[in-house]
Amino acid sequence: MTTILAVRRGGTVAVGGDGQVSMDKTISKGDARKVRRIAGGRVIAGFAGGTADAFALLERLEGKLEQYPTQLTRACVELAKDWRTDRALRRLEALMIVADGDTTLMLSGLGDVIEPETEEGGGVIAIGSGGSFAQAAALALLRHTDLSAEDIVREGLKIAGSIDVYTNDRVTLETIGAAGATGEGEAR
Repeated sequence: MTTILAVRRGGTVAVGGDGQVSMDKTISKGDARKVRRIAGGRVIAGFAGGTADAFALLERLEGKLEQYPTQLTRACVELAKDWRTDRALRRLEALMIVADGDTTLMLSGLGDVIEPETEEGGGVIAIGSGGSFAQAAALALLRHTDLSAEDIVREGLKIAGSIDVYTNDRVTLETIGAAGATGEGEAR
């Protein structure tokens, strides 16, 4: 499993994920990149679950974004419909968080397309084995600090990694700013 965390604050959305890949009780890899840009860099996507399944879904999402280039929600709803009803897609086991300059969504194979509840100053959503820990930490930081979205993601993932055995401290982070400016970075 893994942990993916998205935080929106001050006109910026940051999506980060750890790099651990586990098979049963063994760590197979520590520096996997589970957060990436799609749709020409306009959308950030993070995934938890089966890697091959997630890549198949990312490819499908890119196709939907070509059909609906400025409508992330519509593209995600269309993907969720396919994921839920298509016989081959139904077997795919993954969760995804996607975000652009305006919208953050969580998608599941159950047909869920969930937008995080808006908190004062931003919004938070997380998936994966350490998702609950990361989300709780991020909500506390959002409510009680002035940290940036990027810093909240880094700290939330760090806290999740100290609790969840399937989450490590090798973080990949992507951001999209208010004016569509993008940033990419690896945590230390």
